[in-house]
Amino acid sequence: MEKNDDFQYEYFSSVTQHKIEWLWYPYIPYGKLTILQGDPGEGKSTFILNIAALLTRGKNMPDGFRVPAPQRVVYQTAEDNIADTVKPRLIEAGADCDMIAYIVDDDIPLTLEDSRIETVIEQTGARLFILDPLQGYLSQDSDMVNAGRMRSQLKRLVDVAAKYNCAVVIVGHMNKASGEKNLYRGLGSIDIAAIARSVLMISRDKENPSVRYMFPVKSSLAPEGAAVAFSLTEHLGFCWLGKREIDKAALINYSAMDNKKSIALRTISDILDGHAMMGSSIVRKLKLMDISERTINNAKKELGIVSFRKDGAWYWRLPDSDRPKNGRIDNGK
Repeated sequence: MEKNDDFQYEYFSSVTQHKIEWLWYPYIPYGKLTILQGDPGEGKSTFILNIAALLTRGKNMPDGFRVPAPQRVVYQTAEDNIADTVKPRLIEAGADCDMIAYIVDDDIPLTLEDSRIETVIEQTGARLFILDPLQGYLSQDSDMVNAGRMRSQLKRLVDVAAKYNCAVVIVGHMNKASGEKNLYRGLGSIDIAAIARSVLMISRDKENPSVRYMFPVKSSLAPEGAAVAFSLTEHLGFCWLGKREIDKAALINYSAMDNKKSIALRTISDILDGHAMMGSSIVRKLKLMDISERTINNAKKELGIVSFRKDGAWYWRLPDSDRPKNGRIDNGK
């Protein structure tokens, strides 16, 4: 190492080379930051929970990429209830719940720079850490379009990923500006995408909305991988469909033309698919997606949502769902 009065420097000849390791080649590298983005309601959370489930069982990824052994995961969500939504989804996905942890942040909300992130990765030995969504973990002084502030927050997360060789995946809702490149339709400042080594996008099939595709829009460490398809249906639930050849440009343009009412309609339908949920939880999730209360109410009316009171709280259900037990139906809430 060479020194002068102001700084230190080294020659590249002194650097020890390291090979990139992959949780899932060429999509999710260990020790790096990956972004999983897409419009609200496209199945991003369901997708990453199913990836986590495969990892906890040591099962191969949906394209056949080999997972050598079961691995631990930390899944942190700011949108869904752990008991009534996340755990049932994990069980449905076949996850080993003894291999998935989360930080209890009821009293002190978790943020990107929180030291608890490093602590939980160190203590659990997790190889995958998921934040879902990014918007739920910004500190009060954060601004997603402030390049410097976002870069400094993400830099700490990147350093932790590298220190423990843990893959970090951030889930984020895209903005609605049409006609922009995929990276610029992302999570705010372009620096968010710039600091990530892999950016993945999820969009649904234009002709068959139950089919969705995950495909890379940035791949800094490997050749760009193929699209991986999956389906979400009322009767079959989640199902992997494998690699697919798709027209990415057409898919993105279709996604960009969606409006917030369409997103609200789709999200409410997805949440209430086969069961009821507290109305306040649904409203809170939609507001995190930057959807107004007026748009939410219009979507609720269009879907014919039925409200009923149970255990002192108002629940919503789709009109064709089974009639609730021990609950009073009322369309006014």
